[in-house]
Amino acid sequence: MNNFKELNPGFFVHDNFARCFGRIDLASIDKVFSFDKGKNLAKENLAKFRERIMFETDNPKNTLYLKRYQDTPKLVQIKNWLNHKKRISTSVCDMEPAEKLREFGINAPRTIAFGQEWDGIFEKRSFIITEQIPDSVSLEKKLPDDKDFIKKLAAFVRKFHDTGFRHRDLYLCHIFCNSHCLFTLIDLARVFKPLFFSRKYLIKDLAQLYYSSPGNTISKADRLRFFLLYMQKEKLGYSDKIMIKKIKAKALQMAKHDKKHNRPVPYETK
Repeated sequence: MNNFKELNPGFFVHDNFARCFGRIDLASIDKVFSFDKGKNLAKENLAKFRERIMFETDNPKNTLYLKRYQDTPKLVQIKNWLNHKKRISTSVCDMEPAEKLREFGINAPRTIAFGQEWDGIFEKRSFIITEQIPDSVSLEKKLPDDKDFIKKLAAFVRKFHDTGFRHRDLYLCHIFCNSHCLFTLIDLARVFKPLFFSRKYLIKDLAQLYYSSPGNTISKADRLRFFLLYMQKEKLGYSDKIMIKKIKAKALQMAKHDKKHNRPVPYETK
């Protein structure tokens, strides 16, 4: 984080945006949490302690995303510390994996500013501001026309898992794709390297991808091709078939939950 400067206690901003944030009066933690400009990106399943805002800046001109965390439950914080093997704020749980993934050559959102405030050993509030991913849209909104899309996606997901990280929220809405079919992984707050049950979390990731892939567009043949490419195999072995059963069983659990709440099930063919 050599390119960051601390403008005020606990408030860090990238050098390129230091003057910009000063001009728009967004240079302290207090100012971040009183900021009410931009578009609130609230959604139904967003936890009460989380808030997301999209806003624009000039000089440099950019679209930024602010995530604010206030009064994060202590149990959530403790789980974060255990997963990351150290005391860590909620915002840094999002920022650190992005930095590490970029070191592995995996695209992740660029952090523009972050900060945290503690109350004793526990976090009082924290925030992170990231840059909009240029020329990109989530795979949930639009699947690319590239004929090698399945192959490229399988390679991308495998490369991510080869780092040892697990996403735990690996739906198509959290993979962005640009016009050159290059992928970026977002929403990294739950990403971690499990000490135990790594395969369990890998299957969960793959089940989330399977579940969120639209049944009217992604065929059974596409899903099988993705799996074989991901596993780097030409045909299924016994252990592969067992793994696919576990992926499908996990997807079925998700479907039952969503149907119970009258939500659509993406992977079902209409």
